[in-house]
Amino acid sequence: MLRVKDGDDGAFAQIVERFQNRLIGIFTNMFADSALAEDLAQEVFLRIYRAKQGYEPTAKLSTWIFQIANNLASNSRRSKGRKKEVQFQVGGSGSQPVQVGENNVAEKSAMMPTRQLDKTEMQERVQSAMTVLNERQRMAVLLHRFEGMSYADIGETMELSTQAVKSLLSRARENLREALENYIT
Repeated sequence: MLRVKDGDDGAFAQIVERFQNRLIGIFTNMFADSALAEDLAQEVFLRIYRAKQGYEPTAKLSTWIFQIANNLASNSRRSKGRKKEVQFQVGGSGSQPVQVGENNVAEKSAMMPTRQLDKTEMQERVQSAMTVLNERQRMAVLLHRFEGMSYADIGETMELSTQAVKSLLSRARENLREALENYIT
């Protein structure tokens, strides 16, 4: 980021490449909308680029980036609550036919179809259970489980104490356990 601050656009491209998929993954898990997730990730990078001259390396770069993402997620959820969106379908047969090709073929080590169905069903249940968590719990779980961030880094990202992060994650785990108790044997 210090190279970006000095005007190295190649360094900025490296940051985008390193964090883009991670941010999209977090936003997709937060909002279950891939288009919104991509828009929010792009907004994170715009904010990073605009703030490059004021950047001071007081925390890890990843912590700083995820703090921006956390703030954007909060703002987006608030503004989304104020907006009423209406979905509509375009009539006609404008959909593209499904191409059968290498991208649609299961990997060589694929599981049996029934196990694939079980795995897909469990993923859907977990994603559904994540919706019972409040925004802060969901963000903490995503940062801890999927980004591998420490309690201290999550606390810095979300502007919480380490003890508050532990408590937040504990409540989130309990809520997930309750939401999934009928599905886990």
